[in-house]
Amino acid sequence: MSQRVMITAAATGIGRCIARTFHENGAKVHVCDVNEEALENFREEFPEIGATHVNVRSEAEVEAWFDEALDDLGGLDVMVNNAGIKGPTAQVDDIDYADWKECLEVGIDSYFFCARRTAPILKDQRGGTIINLSSTAGLFGFGNRTPYAVVKWGVIGFTKSLAIELGPFSATCNAICPGVVKGDRINRVIQGEADLRGVPFETVAAQMVGGQSIPRFVEPQEIADMAFFLASPAAKMVNGQAIAVDGHSETFHIR
Repeated sequence: MSQRVMITAAATGIGRCIARTFHENGAKVHVCDVNEEALENFREEFPEIGATHVNVRSEAEVEAWFDEALDDLGGLDVMVNNAGIKGPTAQVDDIDYADWKECLEVGIDSYFFCARRTAPILKDQRGGTIINLSSTAGLFGFGNRTPYAVVKWGVIGFTKSLAIELGPFSATCNAICPGVVKGDRINRVIQGEADLRGVPFETVAAQMVGGQSIPRFVEPQEIADMAFFLASPAAKMVNGQAIAVDGHSETFHIR
């Protein structure tokens, strides 16, 4: 039977790449995103994939999406929590609480909403997996990005706790920790840091990869490949792990 896969924030970027990878390998996929324009583009490219407009900060919208997607897919084997925002780039004393709260609601609350619906399904069928997107910012401190780092550290703790709960039912939960992934999102992060410090974009970009053993940006496909592996039979004894796909970062301190 084909795997049944749900993915949050999947109309663009890493999520889109994950959705395409599962789809091209025969999975039934249903995604959501808050960006309606991006969703329309996604639907045009992947008409066979269900795509729903959802604000994952809303418990009610996530619940409605699960009802729709489960009906569409006929069940669930793989839940990929991919939603997240970069949050503010500022010293902690210059961060507004509203910005802090938004970052945590997207990157922590939505993971809880989705895991709460997924866990009983995986337990009942005694199999399946939850894959959470963290970051190397969840492995190191990240000055000027404290809300983002807090979220990504929290995702790892959430992952390890879920792994303990799901393991006895032969289901798994793991976190992927991407490094500096090529794309528009990291470009906005780099520009924000460059503006804050008054240095060129290129300076920050070079520093971001300078602490890696493989000093280049990660391709989105390399994250999708890891997600596909973690959902495969080859990874059935991989549980509770925070797996970096980052070319081996020795630090995330970029100053």
